Amino acid sequence: MSASSRHPVPPGLVVIDKPDGMTSHDVVAKVRRILGTRKVGHAGTLDPMATGVLVLGIERATKLLGHLALDSKAYLSTIRLGSSTTTDDAEGEVLSTADASEVDEDAIRAGVAKLTGPIEQVPSAVSAVKIDGKRAYARVRAGEAVEIPARPVTVHRFDVLSIRREGEGVTELDVMVECSSGTYVRALARDLGADLGVGGHLAALRRTRVGPFDLRVARTLEQLEGAPGLSLDLDAAVATAFPRREIAPREAVALSHGQRLAAGGLDGTYGVFGPDGHVVALAKDEGPIAKPLVVLTPIG
Repeated sequence: MSASSRHPVPPGLVVIDKPDGMTSHDVVAKVRRILGTRKVGHAGTLDPMATGVLVLGIERATKLLGHLALDSKAYLSTIRLGSSTTTDDAEGEVLSTADASEVDEDAIRAGVAKLTGPIEQVPSAVSAVKIDGKRAYARVRAGEAVEIPARPVTVHRFDVLSIRREGEGVTELDVMVECSSGTYVRALARDLGADLGVGGHLAALRRTRVGPFDLRVARTLEQLEGAPGLSLDLDAAVATAFPRREIAPREAVALSHGQRLAAGGLDGTYGVFGPDGHVVALAKDEGPIAKPLVVLTPIG
């Protein structure tokens, strides 16, 4: 069936289990083709070598993406000790090597402990961090020397799941990381290797959760192609990601005429749901009133 002959796609979220080797933009392009709509956007970019949870907004739900509280993320990753690279991951050129075959387990766990909790982290040189208005990775590709200042991040959890002695001077760690948005897991690999004196880089990365969305609601691109559709419709997406405020019919009428509501008494951004159970808007209290941030379903 051609895209033009399909029924219109309803607004909502599609949560994809991104495969290795694709950019986040590649995934967006493929989902546009599968669902037959140009209105697809993504939240929380994943590097091409990374797999796992990528949240996409469809149609009007693209308005949600900038408001989603995706400030907590979880990863399963493999850290390879014994070499450092230009990109802090397996895609870069090797900068140095050292024999890491006998790195002490207690030293590994002590190094991990130093990188747990509130820390100051220097992002990878090939990150998307902007320096004087230009992405760091663009400066690196242009041959510039890049120095990125450290910034505060929080590593809520950094657990070593297994330690493997791989021979040829290499030790690999399988780890679980839960962290704040803006934390680079490959920078954790780099810093752990540096602390141990043998160098380190990220060998594999799988994002298992971003905000409230995890692999349980994620589908592969092949699964989406076989059964095109949303992971969460607009109502379910807002109810999952935000506190819920229900308004009375008279308040719904007032909102439909552009009038402001009284404050809802909720912290941060919340979803405003009408008497019919459908989401109307995202709002945030400012003093005695609720300020609409984005209208999702006009009433009436």
